[in-house]
Amino acid sequence: MDLSDKEIEALVVKSQNGDKEAFAKIYDIYVTPIYQYIFYKVNPNEVEDLTEALFLKLWKNIGKYKKRKNITFKSWLFRIAHNLVVDHYRLYREHSSLELCIPDTKKEADPIKLAQDSLNINRLKSAISKLKPNYQQVLILKFINDLSNTEISKIVKKSEGSIRILQFRALKALKTELEHMGINTYE
Repeated sequence: MDLSDKEIEALVVKSQNGDKEAFAKIYDIYVTPIYQYIFYKVNPNEVEDLTEALFLKLWKNIGKYKKRKNITFKSWLFRIAHNLVVDHYRLYREHSSLELCIPDTKKEADPIKLAQDSLNINRLKSAISKLKPNYQQVLILKFINDLSNTEISKIVKKSEGSIRILQFRALKALKTELEHMGINTYE
């Protein structure tokens, strides 16, 4: 469900006025991207709980969102997700390493393709987990969540130029890490 920023803002206003159906639509639009963002940042057994916590926090605090010229609701929501992950690691530092366990959510798929996809995701997740946290974040937001540099800059509170530089360095570091893992990055 692709809606324009204007349509999203209308749903937000309705949600702020107590419209549960509008909030449900916001949930439907953002649950997968938020889940994916959190998935690449924490242990798999914590993803659902943190995703749920984020949407509970959103429900309680949606009234605090104010439309601003240069901050979209999507940027605001991902900033909340970022802060939730940071808070999670502050509280549970001993659980901060990423486990390599991908749940099978596809029921009707070729087992060979599923195995290969799972292996590729495991390798990618492993490589990303070895990068600096700011590199991890920019790669996940850009390539997993498909956010623009403008949106990322608002989430991480850096300029778009800094985001482009971070992205370049993160990709270079990821390529190096994948090569260290014996994965040919030229295919």
